Amino acid sequence: MQVFELGERAIVERIRKLLGNPDIGDDCGFIRIGDEILVATSDMLHQKTDFPPQMSGYQIGWMSAAVSLSDLAAMGAKPTGMLFAIGLPGDTETGFLDEIIRGIKTCADHASTRVIGGDLDAHDELTIVGTAIGSVKRENIMYRSGARENDLVCVTGSLGGAGAALFALKQGIKCPADLLAKLFEPTPRIREGSTLAESKAVTSAMDISDGLAASLHELSRANENIGFKIYAEKIPTHPKISQILKPKEALKVALYEGGDFELLFTVPKEKIKILHEEIDLTIIGKVTKKNILIEETTIEGKTCVKPLNEKGYEHLRHRPQTRSRPQDPITDTNTKFDITKY
Repeated sequence: MQVFELGERAIVERIRKLLGNPDIGDDCGFIRIGDEILVATSDMLHQKTDFPPQMSGYQIGWMSAAVSLSDLAAMGAKPTGMLFAIGLPGDTETGFLDEIIRGIKTCADHASTRVIGGDLDAHDELTIVGTAIGSVKRENIMYRSGARENDLVCVTGSLGGAGAALFALKQGIKCPADLLAKLFEPTPRIREGSTLAESKAVTSAMDISDGLAASLHELSRANENIGFKIYAEKIPTHPKISQILKPKEALKVALYEGGDFELLFTVPKEKIKILHEEIDLTIIGKVTKKNILIEETTIEGKTCVKPLNEKGYEHLRHRPQTRSRPQDPITDTNTKFDITKY
């Protein structure tokens, strides 16, 4: 059997078993050092599948830093340094490389960290591997596991902006600058992650990189298959999406398109007030005993509760050559560009 027949999640589970390390599976790897926990994560991005042609060198650099910093945020860690291994095609202009480095630096500066090293090599296509390192107090770290029945399910910011922008680009539709920024220059929620961790109120957390639906299923597996009930009308979609998509389409990109890099977390009802005062969050549902459901209002005004299927992007689900033709994210969630690094 080939890896593309299994898909990313099955392969990750296979690797976890081979390594014999049950701790593998959160947004970052971690090492306990006294009262602190050192966390680290790596992400690999490629020109063909991760960087739409409309992206500038600066935006490529920013994205390459943001995807890894978002993983640190999901565990409540503060960044302490970043490393980058960059594979460059032979015809790369020095000015283009300069822009990539400026984008990396600006994103790192935004997260109050810096690049401490890396590697350069020749490659057939532009390939960037970013590694982010951070630390968090042992009593504050947030894991994917720990959610309890009746906890509230919350997200930071808004969802669907990156997916809507990608749709607009591929359809040749004028896209608001705010949406393009969500796609090309996502903001890693470092401050929000640290605030959540220091509150000690969060029972589980992860970043939303593969879409809300896929993230909920990941969180369910990490918590021994607990369930969720999500309210469609509570999901905060980006306000500018309405300029491109109809309400049902906006909900679909919020659920199934990745790239927003917001935080998904659970918290007991009695502790939600203090978090509301600290960060921009929205309660979208609650933790249940089993099943992952979504409640929607039909056109006729009736309430409809149905299973929320696990759809979203998987990095190894399709062979690279099968992703060369753009597809419509409104009708097919396996889009050409991988905006869903985890």
